[in-house]
Amino acid sequence: MEIEGYFVKKEFFVPGRTELAGNHTDHQNGRILGAAIRQGLSAVVTPNDAGLVRVQSQGQPDVEVRLHSLAVRPREFGKSSALVRGVLAGFKNLGLNVGGFDAVVRSDLPAGAGLSSSAAFSVLMGRILSELYNDGRVEPVVLARVAQEAENKHFGKPCGLMSQMVCAMGQTLYVDLKSREIQQFRADFPAMGLSLCLTDTGGSHAGLDTSYARIPADMTYIANLFDKGVLGDVDPAEFRAKGWDPANRPVRRAMHFFDENERVPKMRDALKRGDGETYMRLMNESGRSSENLLNNIITSSTGDTKLAQGLDKSAALLEGRGAWRVHGGGFAGCVQALMPRDYFPVYQREMEKTFGPGSCWELSLG
Repeated sequence: MEIEGYFVKKEFFVPGRTELAGNHTDHQNGRILGAAIRQGLSAVVTPNDAGLVRVQSQGQPDVEVRLHSLAVRPREFGKSSALVRGVLAGFKNLGLNVGGFDAVVRSDLPAGAGLSSSAAFSVLMGRILSELYNDGRVEPVVLARVAQEAENKHFGKPCGLMSQMVCAMGQTLYVDLKSREIQQFRADFPAMGLSLCLTDTGGSHAGLDTSYARIPADMTYIANLFDKGVLGDVDPAEFRAKGWDPANRPVRRAMHFFDENERVPKMRDALKRGDGETYMRLMNESGRSSENLLNNIITSSTGDTKLAQGLDKSAALLEGRGAWRVHGGGFAGCVQALMPRDYFPVYQREMEKTFGPGSCWELSLG
């Protein structure tokens, strides 16, 4: 890495991701289906012997983290420095090598679009440490788990593992987190004559931490009634045999988990065989489950209805023609939609009338 006293710069890239199925199943040891996209984070990196990591990111405050100071700092929650510190701590805790570096990071991920910029950033930091100080031998699954831990403990985000796994492994990814089965394949929507797109409805994610955290808490509450830690360890038949009150929010969210968890491999199989019609039917089932059972569209804490407006408008445009669903965590952000390619310009034009120029774009999968 050092030649005649000069450190050599290296370039790195980590893709963003789009969630295809498995809405809020990952934090319960469920099944997930996601795809890497062609946009992401790139970095030009130079190792240093200063005992610290310095990161410059466009539009973000500069980060400086010393290698000997890696404890959790609650005042850093939500900041990039927390992710850097968390990844460094994760490597040290695993007995992996760490070292200093200077990185200039660039992103072409649309801001606030739910394409997992924080997960991509964490995985990027891990990939840099792997290449510079561990001979590139740290497995993608390890990078993903270190990144998740950094987000959970240091960044203060109670996320599951979907985003980090897809960012670390690339392509389209099916994972059963309980059995640890992993399948990588290529999802080719254009070959099916379909366009996959996102519309950023412009809703703010500010003040939503409690709403996000309540979803895994509600699901875990139901799991605890069966003496289990997560719903992935609960027998679906045993759950469904109980006389639950569907007006109870934790019950509805558990119902969503079990339904969604069974839907994920069906959507995987439809993608593999290029069956767009079946995939769109299942995608709509997933979307309605998120809306009606998971209830991650509108929160009383903000009263933001932009995401709901985006889903309603998508329904009016795509009923009988395509599919639409909430993308990612919910409560704000993006609508994901799938439709015949020749109809996408119409959908894009109509959605941008409501949500503004550039708010709707077609996704290119990695």
